Amino acid sequence: MRRILHVDMDAFYASVEQRDNPALRGKPLAVGGQPNRRGVVAAASYEARTFGVHSAMSMARAVKLCPSLVIVPPDFSRYKAASTTIFNIYREVTPLVEPLSLDEAYLDVTENAWHEPLATQVAKRLKQRIRDATGLTASAGVAPNKFLAKIASGWKKPDGLTVIPPDRVEPFLQQLPVDALWGVGPVTASKLRARGINRLVDVRAIEERVLREAVGGMADWLRQLAHGIDDRPVCAHYEPKSSGSENTYPEDLTDLETIRREVDEMARHAVGWLERKQLFARTVTLKVRYADFTTITRSHTAVATRSAAELCERAVSLLERTRAGERPVRLLGVSVHNLCTGGDSPAQPGDWLPFE
Repeated sequence: MRRILHVDMDAFYASVEQRDNPALRGKPLAVGGQPNRRGVVAAASYEARTFGVHSAMSMARAVKLCPSLVIVPPDFSRYKAASTTIFNIYREVTPLVEPLSLDEAYLDVTENAWHEPLATQVAKRLKQRIRDATGLTASAGVAPNKFLAKIASGWKKPDGLTVIPPDRVEPFLQQLPVDALWGVGPVTASKLRARGINRLVDVRAIEERVLREAVGGMADWLRQLAHGIDDRPVCAHYEPKSSGSENTYPEDLTDLETIRREVDEMARHAVGWLERKQLFARTVTLKVRYADFTTITRSHTAVATRSAAELCERAVSLLERTRAGERPVRLLGVSVHNLCTGGDSPAQPGDWLPFE
């Protein structure tokens, strides 16, 4: 039986800010951009969360919910430094560390350098080591697989530790809502509930045809998870599937030439990333959000390349299939997908993404 941990730092960016500035401790805090420049909340302290503030929310909305909110611009150099310290601690215990972000990781501690037979003890020691080294708290979930460990880590935040031993898996699953399933967001959850599936375990009994109508190709995977089965290994060498960037502008963009320059610059950033990673991309995707918050994506797939000229031209040409220049644009984004290690290899039929 495997012993898997999911460790998630508590309100990471906001906690680093409160750690480094005592004046911010105990106050509702959001890390992100200013509301008058269409800023977005990157992280919210637990004090801010009591007002309903959460990450990915517009800062203008956050300030309405919490007028006393303190807004701090992000300092990723400090977050990265804290993250490096934390991941070095993880790797003292096991080489099987799978990063999910700067502040979140899976660890397989079935065998570990501390020779601890109980994963619970490993989790307790890790949490204390992190606190001693960084002054920050982490929440941990301990379970026989990744799916259960991730749910468990969020069970008692902040500074929590939840353990799901093998003989408690079934009682734990029985109490979970259907949206606890990996990959089930609000839209999919509403489709499932419309078919009478409210609890996670309800997925087990639903007719195959009905489940596929709701979730498509995810049906078999969700049914496995509903039984508590997840054989995915902890992968220490994670291979990225895509990379890109996006920008929300302080004022709507209406000039098409300006929009083209912005898209070209974002595409060049993506090319720079491909060059650093020694990768090639087959697919370029453009994201456009208009002033009324309508969001569209347009993609094009061809032979794999990391040529700046090719990828930038393809990204900019995707604008022709939007109404940018006719409708004000609030946000632009460019990303590259279908990555590979060799250039000029023909794209496979399954790799092609149609223009939408």
